[in-house]
Amino acid sequence: MDNRGKRGIVLDTTKPEGRDALLKLIDRADIFITNVRPGGLKRAGLAPETVLQRCPRLIYATLTGYGLEGPDADRPGMDAAAFWARSGLAAMFRPKGGEPVQLRTALGDHVASLAIVAGVLAAVHERNATGKGRLIDASLLRTAHYVGGSDLSIQHTRGRVASNRPRSAVPNPLVNPFRTSDDRWISLLMRQGDGDWPKIARLLGIEHLVKDPRFATSRARRENAAELVALLDDAFAKLDYAQAAAALDGEQMVWAPILSPAEAISDPQAIAAGCVVQTPTHEGGVFNAPASPVRFPGADDGPKGPAPRFGEHTRAVLAELGYSESEIDALYSSGAAA
Repeated sequence: MDNRGKRGIVLDTTKPEGRDALLKLIDRADIFITNVRPGGLKRAGLAPETVLQRCPRLIYATLTGYGLEGPDADRPGMDAAAFWARSGLAAMFRPKGGEPVQLRTALGDHVASLAIVAGVLAAVHERNATGKGRLIDASLLRTAHYVGGSDLSIQHTRGRVASNRPRSAVPNPLVNPFRTSDDRWISLLMRQGDGDWPKIARLLGIEHLVKDPRFATSRARRENAAELVALLDDAFAKLDYAQAAAALDGEQMVWAPILSPAEAISDPQAIAAGCVVQTPTHEGGVFNAPASPVRFPGADDGPKGPAPRFGEHTRAVLAELGYSESEIDALYSSGAAA
């Protein structure tokens, strides 16, 4: 999914011939993106200051675990470490009194990719005005601090963050998942203020609770969360999913079904929103896969090809750079290309 439609080449930048070939590619490039750590770039002769001196219009973007400065800049950092664990996110998602939970595959990588795209596009805009490129320093750690910014802002200003609580002890019991009689779960949200509480009570047939002193205000509902959640559980358990959906929609509530991955990829709204695209295979067929996050209506913005095989396009790209067939063979023989 991440590499579909790209061309793939293999160069060994520890060998001078491999580094020179990459520099020839960079000479023709608008943007250079790397996830190699600062020390590795320096050892390969590809440090930002070196490359930008050679190509002053280049936008040189780095995506590392921990950034380009500081004592841990050269520490290896994949998303489960730099994005999830060290940023505080894992602790915030940890159930109170429970063990830490693992990050789902590539979640931090994909969020950080959106950050680096935003930075690159801003730098392109700047270059259009100034004629100069620049270095962009994006990291999994900094992206995670932004992703968790609501909680971390509270930590900065208040000195503590609320723990991840069970359903019966959340600050707002009306912002919660609930189960219907046919064992379907929905995620219910409540807008700010008290306007949604009478609507929720009405659609569930528990209007008498609206003026109950235990639940009449947001503070009272918070203090009596366990009692209210139990009453709401009983009320939702009397409705099947279709009935609950109709009732919630009838009151214009903010809610969504909690879908399994199998349900999510066949969700009619996901299909209509373009969340699923057909990706070509090397054999000439196609398979369904997640789309990129932004749609360009009217444009042919779907995948143009499969992910490249290892070194699939090395020879073709080297030839485009002006290497002769014998020179390409020499690069392969030396291990500088593959």
